[in-house]
Amino acid sequence: MFRQRSFGSFLTAGALQFAAPGTASVILFYSVAVAYPADHRASYAALALALLGLSSTVPTLVAAFYSGALADRYDRGKLMRLVNLIGVVATAGLATLFVFQPTGRLYLPGPPGFYVPFWILLIFPLWAAVIVSSTIFRPAFNTSVPRVVRRELLGRANGAIYAVAGGLSAAGTIGVGVLLTVAPAPYAFAIPFALFFVTQVALAGVDVDLSVTRTGPVHSLLRDARNGFSYLARHRAILQITVAGLVINFLVALATVELALYVTSWLALTQGIWYGAMVAAATVGASVGFILIGNVRFERVAGRALIGLTVALGATLFALALVHTIWLALPIIFLFGIIPGMFTTIFLSTIQSTVPDEMMGRVFSADEVGSYALVPAGQYAGGELTVAVGVQGTYLFAGATIVAFGVFMLAAFGSLRRLNYRSAPAPTADP
Repeated sequence: MFRQRSFGSFLTAGALQFAAPGTASVILFYSVAVAYPADHRASYAALALALLGLSSTVPTLVAAFYSGALADRYDRGKLMRLVNLIGVVATAGLATLFVFQPTGRLYLPGPPGFYVPFWILLIFPLWAAVIVSSTIFRPAFNTSVPRVVRRELLGRANGAIYAVAGGLSAAGTIGVGVLLTVAPAPYAFAIPFALFFVTQVALAGVDVDLSVTRTGPVHSLLRDARNGFSYLARHRAILQITVAGLVINFLVALATVELALYVTSWLALTQGIWYGAMVAAATVGASVGFILIGNVRFERVAGRALIGLTVALGATLFALALVHTIWLALPIIFLFGIIPGMFTTIFLSTIQSTVPDEMMGRVFSADEVGSYALVPAGQYAGGELTVAVGVQGTYLFAGATIVAFGVFMLAAFGSLRRLNYRSAPAPTADP
């Protein structure tokens, strides 16, 4: 696999870019969680974290809607370099904001006296730019994998790319957690900035033709983007994966948007290193999941594997609500991380092996829009639910509901249950 031309540079660029936003999010979500006095943290901070999650909603959904059409229309290498540069600039802007951190606060509806400091409000557009950068980058990168490696190696290649990304993200979040503990927050932004910057360097070393050859008529960007949704509607198994992603991501967001509060309130650990350790454990778990599934011949049971992983995901989230010590929470969230790693590799390899190259970007972006459309609602609902029933109640509800939905998938999603494929050349585009 590493003998394929430019695969080393390609893997490095993707892994670094995928890891960068996660390290930045640790700084932002932790800083917001501890921005309020301890007696208001369970209410004010919960809503402020939900608002931070919501801040990138509209630009991210717009970017996701058009990202696949852009990847299927323009040179994917140039597109990746351009949008990654946005991440470099936005991260530098966040670091500058934390240096000069303006004072003042804006009072908003909610619990009595609820407010958001001005410096948190200024985070919102810069964080949105970081997320938009990665949102447009992903389809361009994922559609390029079959250009860099042979199709029979797709499972291993995806596993390797995302495993390295998880390892880098884990190391980065641990590093960020240490810096948040021993130094002011602006210093921690050196890590995500370096990841975005080195991504730019690695992309320059990818010597593979990533341009797109269109065989059909050229339509408007809007019509091209809509064609991705039409493709999903005609392919029931992929559509059911998207519907499953919609429900699962909503419920996961419900709980994980409050992870900083889970650590600082439920586990009563206020040092940044512990929040970094929780995020790092989940990302290391994801890396293990990518490696494990990349070496398993899952093609003939792809759909059933996705259903089983859904049930396991809910069980681990439920288990987090039952422990009250970091030494049990860490191994549980490690297991929680393994599952998305496996799920993602199966999904990516299925799309890359079965969808035509000239449609692949739009299918990825249509799935992303569909899968993540309710994440902002989940993030806000997580804040409201946490205020109402507490951190433990939120995690219990989310975990139990995901398990129940997994059982429903087994009974009702027949096309997904039967989904299987072989690593063969993708078919030509539908007329």
